[in-house]
Amino acid sequence: MRKEDRARQFRNRVAERMTASGISKSSLARMCGADRSTVAQILNDDELRLPNAHLAAEIAMALGVSADWLLGLSERSETAAELLSASIGLADAQRTPADDQIIAWHREAAGHKIRHVPATLPDILKTEEVLDWEYAAFLARTPEQALHSLRDTVEWLLAPGSDYEICVPIDKVSSLARGEGYWSGLPEDVRRRQIEAMAESAERLYPSLRVYMFESKRVFSAPVTVFGQMLGVVYVGQFYMVFRESRQVRALTQHFDHIVRESEIDARSFSRVIRELGS
Repeated sequence: MRKEDRARQFRNRVAERMTASGISKSSLARMCGADRSTVAQILNDDELRLPNAHLAAEIAMALGVSADWLLGLSERSETAAELLSASIGLADAQRTPADDQIIAWHREAAGHKIRHVPATLPDILKTEEVLDWEYAAFLARTPEQALHSLRDTVEWLLAPGSDYEICVPIDKVSSLARGEGYWSGLPEDVRRRQIEAMAESAERLYPSLRVYMFESKRVFSAPVTVFGQMLGVVYVGQFYMVFRESRQVRALTQHFDHIVRESEIDARSFSRVIRELGS
């Protein structure tokens, strides 16, 4: 952009924001600690003039916009703090299969591809026995309430036209098969039925549902879900970190797609391999 064009855009955007905010030249000069004549020169139609960096920053602060926007370096008028607040948020995490927030995000993403790396196993592939066992630790909801919510979600997610990809660490399935770690205390027959249920569901729902397994020593991922192009969610414990800015969502999508490419077990082989792990 030529200097004259940038100066013109700066003048026009300052004038636009002053009009919208009801701020006069005198008020703007006072807020910026500048002479009224200096502000008048910047807004003069006959003389295109860019202020120095300090005054440009003061004007941006007074008008509640970003200096980048005034200078034509960005099409977003929000300040950096406002952009950060709008693009990244925190949401309470119940971390249960019937988590109302997760269900709401799935509904928001209706018709869009969903990518998911679970904290343990994919909730939508868990058996009622496993959910009963897990829900013994949760007092807020009964297993029956959780199962009802989860069934509704599964029905909605796996309707015709669904596109759902899941990447599961191999060690999560291996520890289930052996009854170790997180799965310690879960009876062997329940664990075998869980593995068979996952294998059967993956076969029946393919290709709408595609499940991959990756080696976490080779590629790492925190629990993450990407809902289409609208938002990405990272589970951090008590909270979900929620990203809505397009570049952030795109970065999380690229992260997930990298895991798919690096997966040891592809979606076609998933059922066969987990049956072998459980045998």
